[in-house]
Amino acid sequence: MPANPGFRRVVRIGPVQVATYYDGRGRERHAAACTAPRCGFSTDYDTRAAAELAARTHRCRVR
Repeated sequence: MPANPGFRRVVRIGPVQVATYYDGRGRERHAAACTAPRCGFSTDYDTRAAAELAARTHRCRVR
């Protein structure tokens, strides 16, 4: 597995970053990950719209 999956189209929506990449099987995937300290939210989606929706509705529970 490559060390850098080659993220592209990276956008920031609040504390969450959304990016597009190709997985190990050559499929286009979309990731949403929160950059807030101690949050730990990160997920992969099949569509960009789903990743952006998750970013817009994410609320960090860490205080």
